[in-house]
Amino acid sequence: MELYHLLNRGVDKRDIFLDEKDYVRFIHDLYEFNCSEGVDNTRHRLNTDLRSPYLISTREQNKIVDIHGWVLMRNHYHLLLSERVEGGLTLFLRKLNIGYAKYFNERYERSGTLFQGRTKKILIQRQSHFLYILHYIHLNPLDYLEGYKEWRVRSKGTIRARKTALEYLDSYRWSSYLDYCGTKNFPSILTTHVFKNEDVFSDYQKAIYTYLKDAEDDSLSSETLE
Repeated sequence: MELYHLLNRGVDKRDIFLDEKDYVRFIHDLYEFNCSEGVDNTRHRLNTDLRSPYLISTREQNKIVDIHGWVLMRNHYHLLLSERVEGGLTLFLRKLNIGYAKYFNERYERSGTLFQGRTKKILIQRQSHFLYILHYIHLNPLDYLEGYKEWRVRSKGTIRARKTALEYLDSYRWSSYLDYCGTKNFPSILTTHVFKNEDVFSDYQKAIYTYLKDAEDDSLSSETLE
């Protein structure tokens, strides 16, 4: 299995998620476009009830990729994917970007490109990168928490109050963090067995707490994550 970290953001760094409806639509697209059908052939029935963690589809699920982790930020997204079928990654990303851009442009009566370009794709090759990447994706929302924007520095003292950081992550719905920590959020789109096992993170909540407690690790200083 090859694991990829994928990133794309709005053109000119513009926001691509303006309210809850946009976030839910993109999450629904993560589920609905995970198939071999074309964008125009995929029938949508959007579940907008945020109390329900399960998405509604009009077809049987025949996945072309596995989604191992994700986070949606105001102007960009991060995904952690692997292919189930040859060419599945390229097909899924094309459908996802085109489908969401079409929705966004129609809703906000705009035209033109929504994303800055092709989705950036990084193959996870090193064990140290593998052990870090899920934390990295889940910690992105700390950019919105006052006093925590330096979390990427990964040195002691960067995150002063772990409890505050974890409470904030617990309140942020637009990532796979809650599902990994045992709270059903959007489990229908997620594949957890690669990371959530005794050999990697048997207790993910404890693992990320430990990571925040001692983030000093220079082994990834040369990794390009964005």
